Amino acid sequence: MGRVTERRRVIRVRDGAVSARPDTLVAEEPLEIRLNGKPLAVTMRTPGDDFALAAGFLVAEGVLGAAEEVRNIAYCAGARDDGGNTYNVVDVRLAPGVPVPDITLERNVYTTSSCGLCGRASLDAVRTAARFDLGDGPPLRVGVDVLAALPDRLRAAQAVFERTGGLHAAGLFSPSGELLDVREDVGRHNAVDKVVGRALREGRLPLSGTVLVVSGRASFELAQKAVTAGVPVLAAVSAPSSLAVDLAAETGLTLVGFLRGGSMNVYAGEERLLGADGAPLGGG
Repeated sequence: MGRVTERRRVIRVRDGAVSARPDTLVAEEPLEIRLNGKPLAVTMRTPGDDFALAAGFLVAEGVLGAAEEVRNIAYCAGARDDGGNTYNVVDVRLAPGVPVPDITLERNVYTTSSCGLCGRASLDAVRTAARFDLGDGPPLRVGVDVLAALPDRLRAAQAVFERTGGLHAAGLFSPSGELLDVREDVGRHNAVDKVVGRALREGRLPLSGTVLVVSGRASFELAQKAVTAGVPVLAAVSAPSSLAVDLAAETGLTLVGFLRGGSMNVYAGEERLLGADGAPLGGG
């Protein structure tokens, strides 16, 4: 199994003084995800939680929606020329009766740590049909004061970031602000996949009573991952994209950007957020 961090020599310059020292860097390695033995995608990721990453990736692809749809997930032995295991190839086997997509038409089998949609073979394949309706279940309400405190709580839980400064994070919170799970990765989409995949494997989908907070921007891809996992509120410390806002409006996702300190921009779904007076921001 690969390490989350690695050490490299660095020349450090501080106020004119030059010194050589070891530096702690976040590890980045490729992970090939196979579905029933066939290559589906390769993503650059930080090693760790690989089974959850693969499961969460397949939730976002619309392949999985429940734990019982997975027969097993395993590393593929013999991935190296000498027959050794690199722990960089994961095979997800579906349970009997679970439909297998025609993956040859969906992917060109490579994504980067910054873009999980880069391997899409066509524009028609970008949008994934969601299994879960964000309007189902009891109405979720989150106070803006609670929401404003979540980025600091997410940052405090980023153990590897404190050592490397080079990781994104995705945190899952309750409406009261309790941290339910946090995952780190060199890729923003990978961090979300790890959170969603862990929830799938534990039988907790849909994540209808949760808030997902991400350390970077809110791209269309991250909004789609939230929707396919049944997450009703997505908040990002940076900007959303126009397509992410459009998707949020179409699906009923509450989308918050520029969540920093006591300020935030609410782009969609404001009725789930409660102001200081306890009333929904949307007046509902």
